[in-house]
Amino acid sequence: MADKPIVLGAVPRSHNEVQLIGRMGNKTEQRKLPSGDVIAVFSVVVDRPVREHRGRTKVDTIACQAMRPVIIARLALLDPGQWVRVQGVLRRRFWRAGTGLASSMEVEVRQLMRLKAGP
Repeated sequence: MADKPIVLGAVPRSHNEVQLIGRMGNKTEQRKLPSGDVIAVFSVVVDRPVREHRGRTKVDTIACQAMRPVIIARLALLDPGQWVRVQGVLRRRFWRAGTGLASSMEVEVRQLMRLKAGP
């Protein structure tokens, strides 16, 4: 019996959506872009399930950035270690480095909510 592709509906659709629940990493850093826009760069620390611990690695630190002024203002009120829920999309960023073209993946934040306590 040959494998057949799974198609959901008439045309497959792609979807890019990220939700993180974790603790704020280091203090938020604001950067001014050449365009004059301001972005906030921060990280969210997410615990790995115990069954996924590899050696001493027990958390993942996820790079995030926000451009919306309301989210940047909220970030300014948060301290490292505070619990948050972040929703957004995964983006790959490119830039020129001394050794050539470099890139990284990060979450472009569209919603941010402070949580009162950990899950």
